[in-house]
Amino acid sequence: MLFQFDIVENFLRPLGQMGGFLILILGIIWIIFAMYEARRRGSFKERKVEEWDFDITKFLKFLTYLGFLVGILSLLAGISELMLNIPPSVAYATNTQPKVSIFTAAFLIILGLITFLKPINDLPIASVIGLLAASLVVIIIIVALPEKVIEIIGIFINPKLFLTILFIVVFAISALTVKFYIGGLMSISKAISWPPLATIIALFCFLQGFLIVVVGVSITGLL
Repeated sequence: MLFQFDIVENFLRPLGQMGGFLILILGIIWIIFAMYEARRRGSFKERKVEEWDFDITKFLKFLTYLGFLVGILSLLAGISELMLNIPPSVAYATNTQPKVSIFTAAFLIILGLITFLKPINDLPIASVIGLLAASLVVIIIIVALPEKVIEIIGIFINPKLFLTILFIVVFAISALTVKFYIGGLMSISKAISWPPLATIIALFCFLQGFLIVVVGVSITGLL
């Protein structure tokens, strides 16, 4: 009983109800993206970038990596709002309707996914996924494999060496597979990296987030 945790009621529902707040956070993240790309390109309006590994401060680069976390949370918040039919803020529930804002939920899902993909150019995502997959496989084998099977493996090869080899193989296969299929995502990431576009997205987030959290209406209700 101590370890029972209702992920829907204890995590997804509160997250969905914070949809307006997450949109404001997305605005901050996209302002950071605009600053980051302007610094990398050497110009706010420069479209093309020949070299992607610029000398950026570690702090600014760390802030862009937060896009992964904020993107995932925003994506989950949007999905939660649609699934559970919940409003994105207390103000919205009071002043508009005590149910989901379709536009806000869709906006969170789409921009959350884009925000998650944005830092792909700067992180060795294939290596990260490969490392996670290899670690998970090894952990599952250590936990689930019966002692007798380990003893049989030990007849032919040292179990530690076997797990090490397995880790390297799974890591290599996973990393190469992800790298092969990630080309399209890299194209999306580059397309949304233009600083003026990132700034426009950020300003829209601030407007929509303010309306949802403070005023209690969606921008679609003003049109």
